[in-house]
Amino acid sequence: MLTATRRPIALYDELTDGRTRFLRLEELCRRAAELAPDLLPGAKELAAEAGRAQRDKQGLEAKQGLFLAEILADPDAGTHLCHAMLLPLAVSRNCLSEFEREGQIDLGKIRLHREGKAAVVTMNNPRFLNAEDGTTLEAMETAVDLALLDRATEVCVLRGGPVEHPKHAGRRLFGAGINLTHLYQGKIPFLWYLIRDMGFVNKIYRGLAFPDQDVEAHAVEKLWLAAVEGFAIGGHCQILLAVDYTIAEEDAYLTLPARKEGIIPGAANLRLPRFVGDRLARQAVMAERRIDCASAEGRLICDEIVEKGTMEIEIQKVIQKLTGSGVVSAAGNRRAFRAGEEPLDAFRRYMAVYARAQAECHFSPALIGNLERNWNAASRRG
Repeated sequence: MLTATRRPIALYDELTDGRTRFLRLEELCRRAAELAPDLLPGAKELAAEAGRAQRDKQGLEAKQGLFLAEILADPDAGTHLCHAMLLPLAVSRNCLSEFEREGQIDLGKIRLHREGKAAVVTMNNPRFLNAEDGTTLEAMETAVDLALLDRATEVCVLRGGPVEHPKHAGRRLFGAGINLTHLYQGKIPFLWYLIRDMGFVNKIYRGLAFPDQDVEAHAVEKLWLAAVEGFAIGGHCQILLAVDYTIAEEDAYLTLPARKEGIIPGAANLRLPRFVGDRLARQAVMAERRIDCASAEGRLICDEIVEKGTMEIEIQKVIQKLTGSGVVSAAGNRRAFRAGEEPLDAFRRYMAVYARAQAECHFSPALIGNLERNWNAASRRG
């Protein structure tokens, strides 16, 4: 057993030179597999797995979940890994001068532009209702990095772009969560879940860290505003639990259908009870309860409900409200809330459980059955 040998911790110390340098979890797993091929799948094995549909995978990536769970369960190593995942991406640093000069950058499935004091991150995966998948992950984290690093930005905005689906053609939608078609087709690797929640989602919640500074005290952070049009399903609902202010159109709704899909909804199990209480949180996660944004329950998550078609105006009003008196205390107030609600150590312990449990779910036969039964996944095109 991994817990008996403590090999993951020894490997972590070796690969990080006694925790004096940082490795993101994907690089950590790659290098650890080279040193301990009996513990983790190597590049050739992972390449073969990547070409298989989810139902045909051998589940080799589950070893990554066990490995990372052991590291995250250790207070010192786990905190160090969380710190590593909060550092700006190298690609973000390379793009920063362009964004600061031009005030906009197209990252493919994610677009970022500056409007006055705001950096607006637009999720743009129109064919899949702005769902998240392997084509959006790095772009999203890069956009979050740039929005936080940009010296001309005081507040950040998250919004969904117009989509192509006939039912919603041309309408902006906040997002449909994980791309279930890609999940069924085996295009979502296991590490995707951890990179997402320890990367851009946690950066929204905690800010950007730097190698030589304390994560809890010196991260670069800004206020985040989410604009929900249509719906925020699954992962997009999870994002709302990490932002500071949410505006929603009066007909918008929220759902967390991860149990119906056969997975765990990121850090929602950790964060949602703070918003709506334990019982409603369990109903949303375990029994697929829909939460209408304009309902009493929805208003526990959404700060303002606005008329359909007025989002542009309302976003500007909220930006003015949030920045009108300056934002000098924003970071301090965010840190003060986190100190009581979710210090980094609480997040680390949650992610240790999540890494192991999500690995079990991701490779469970029940996942395939749920996708075929509830999503008609076998008939959808990637």
